[in-house]
Amino acid sequence: MNFFPASTATPLRGGLTLRWGVLAPGRIAADFVQTLHQNSDQRMHAVASRSFERAAAFGARFGIERVYDSYEQLVADPDIDIVYVAAPHSEHRALALLAIAAGKHVLVEKPIALTAAEAGEIANAARSAGVFAMEAMWARFLPQTTVIAALIADGILGDVALVAADYGSIFDFDPASRAFDPALGGGALLDLGVYPIWFAHFVLGRPSRVVASGSITSTGVDGQAAILFSTESAEAQLSASMIVSTPVRATVSGSLASLDVDAPFVAPGGFTVYRDGTDDPLRWDDPTSLRWRDGLVWQATAAAQHVADGLTESPLHPLDTSIAVLETIDEARRQLALLG
Repeated sequence: MNFFPASTATPLRGGLTLRWGVLAPGRIAADFVQTLHQNSDQRMHAVASRSFERAAAFGARFGIERVYDSYEQLVADPDIDIVYVAAPHSEHRALALLAIAAGKHVLVEKPIALTAAEAGEIANAARSAGVFAMEAMWARFLPQTTVIAALIADGILGDVALVAADYGSIFDFDPASRAFDPALGGGALLDLGVYPIWFAHFVLGRPSRVVASGSITSTGVDGQAAILFSTESAEAQLSASMIVSTPVRATVSGSLASLDVDAPFVAPGGFTVYRDGTDDPLRWDDPTSLRWRDGLVWQATAAAQHVADGLTESPLHPLDTSIAVLETIDEARRQLALLG
């Protein structure tokens, strides 16, 4: 008998094919569209940027025929079903609300907004409009994550008591760049910390206590941060850094077994389960050939399936989870004197 349950990740082919439009054609948008076209039946039909030249170049690169030099034009296009918001964090709220007001479904890059209050505005608008809305937390929709969720739910690890997750990557210091600009949502917590903080929420739920420490750059954003995240029965040790690179691993430890997710834990890969009292680690490996940002495609097919099912939120990553993750980030940023 196979120890591991089957993955429940949404198939990459078949099902409802949505007509996508993308706002702000940057690097993450390029990676998203590339895997969308290569690995699924989903298709990007339109692109919009404040610069027509930039939008046109992006369209030519990916075979996107409809090119707009304003976001308003794209969301008004009656042939677009869903809008992917790939702008800097500071623009997520405004662009998501723009698309929702036009009656479009939305997939908004992580973090879904700068603060929990902004995320709540997006959620309320989408619910009022009856459109589908989801944060692009791609790690939640990977095959490995669906298997990990089942193992935890089935009690295979026992009572989970400790979670650890990190994400550190060196950012060359540039005061003019988005990553170091407070006005654009710069800083390690919003840019990278959203992943380990999401992972702790995914495993443990909402924290009852958050304790944060960190260092602030000369531009006024957090260069790195460490968080102790506690619930009534467990703790999580989380970190994010733009100053150093870290393994980008995640572990879950319970009373019967522990689980070690391969680095980087946010991307397609595998994990190992170590059962107490045995010397026989058990391996699970992603059976597909998709690696790193190819994995962005699973959130797109999941969104399409949710829309096909008539849902307005993802049951795997609902809007309340996105809000809760930002509440944790808000509290950490308050403790670092970055948020009033």
